[in-house]
Amino acid sequence: MSEITHEISLDNFHHQINWVLKNYCPHGLKSTAFNQVVIGGLGGSGIGGRIARLAMISKFPIPVEVFSSYELPGYADSKTLVILCSYSGNTEETLAMYAEAKSKGCRMICMASSGKIMQQAQQDQIPCYLIETGYQPRMTLGYSLSTLLLMLAELSGNNVTDELKSTANMLLDNGKLKEEAHKITDLFGKTINHKFVVVCDPDFEAVAVRFCQQIQENAKGESFVTVLPEANHNVIESYQEKHDTNFILLNSGNNTRTNLRFEFLNRLLTEKHNLVYSFPESGSGIQRLFEIIHILDWVSIYASNLRRANNMRVDIIMRLKGFLDSVK
Repeated sequence: MSEITHEISLDNFHHQINWVLKNYCPHGLKSTAFNQVVIGGLGGSGIGGRIARLAMISKFPIPVEVFSSYELPGYADSKTLVILCSYSGNTEETLAMYAEAKSKGCRMICMASSGKIMQQAQQDQIPCYLIETGYQPRMTLGYSLSTLLLMLAELSGNNVTDELKSTANMLLDNGKLKEEAHKITDLFGKTINHKFVVVCDPDFEAVAVRFCQQIQENAKGESFVTVLPEANHNVIESYQEKHDTNFILLNSGNNTRTNLRFEFLNRLLTEKHNLVYSFPESGSGIQRLFEIIHILDWVSIYASNLRRANNMRVDIIMRLKGFLDSVK
């Protein structure tokens, strides 16, 4: 079997959504049985929870929080549903959360491709949703995000199936999205080695974090997120001059006052001769979230090529894992 590259995984991204729609098995749980939902996961396995939470936040009747740590929050108890995501099934932080959730009597659901979490879930008779193997974790967002959206929709009595189907159809022909990614990359071509800063509104915070993670892992570049309106109360004072920064503005357009803040910031940054790419305001529905994720994932790959970075390797992350294993 040949290696799945980022380019292959992105060109076949629609397959991940369709695979989930075909294989999803209802969990049978309702939000009324719980006081809160906690989603646990890290890196490429955790970002799906952050995006799903924000996509469903206006429709979900109880709090949903995402944790990327070794511990669950102190309030986790028998009335907490804990959803744990680990593509490898061996993420040590997620395994620690599993053990704590079990000791606290939390209801659990897991998601993995294999590994210790899957084995433990089978022993403890806990539902575990399968993800296809052969990918790097950050390539599998279509699997994890689609599954989590279906899970949360089922819990809250909503339906996202039609939106996911239309999203998969949209991604089937991704030529225009790749063209947009090329346009963004070309804008920053001469400054591709500068850091990226994504300025977003709250609806797109998790999508912005996803892009930063992709730039960091794939292109080996610095990338950060600031969120409006909060950043207008602090970060904006740092924009006194031109920065060695590639700015991306990502605003849903859902709040008229926040829209004005983006308008002012865009003018300020361009007046100082900063390079700025601003996504059109077009809401934050599920299809739009996937669309922007797809465009920016391609930007991270094109950036890695320009920076001559090996986007398939994460050598420092592997060194860290080796170090942690050596001191267990």
